[in-house]
Amino acid sequence: MTRRREKAAAPTGTRRAAREFAFRVLFEADRGDLPMQSVFTRAEGAMRAGDDTFAPLNEEALTFAQTLVQGISAARPDIDATLRRTIRGWSFDQMAQTDLNILRLATFEMMYTGEPHPPVIESAVRIARKFGGDDSGRFVNGVLAGLSRSLQEQPAPASSPEPRE
Repeated sequence: MTRRREKAAAPTGTRRAAREFAFRVLFEADRGDLPMQSVFTRAEGAMRAGDDTFAPLNEEALTFAQTLVQGISAARPDIDATLRRTIRGWSFDQMAQTDLNILRLATFEMMYTGEPHPPVIESAVRIARKFGGDDSGRFVNGVLAGLSRSLQEQPAPASSPEPRE
């Protein structure tokens, strides 16, 4: 493991660990074509049972991860449309699923939560370095920087979308 990957490997702070947990749920749900909520419930159970695959989350972080997963599930068509407009020269089929799910996670936060963009982008880049390919961090950073500029030029949505079942 490279030094950069080692540094990115250890989540610091509950929000970053929650983002990583949510990313892993999104990735597994997407890969297995499974409902996100059932994957979240299974992952939460594994974490609570002491499975070291997941960093232990406190209740606040778990609630934040749940909010991310539910929000992405509800807003996925809008998130994907926004990403398609932002990413030029790449289709979703050409992209690594790791990168795509990291982008979905960060795009949701940037569009719907009011979270400042720089820490969201930094977290996404760290997750990309940990789980993605060699160029994933740069790719994710470039896409999200462009998205951030675009979003700052237009008004934000009024609120987070309603969760879908």
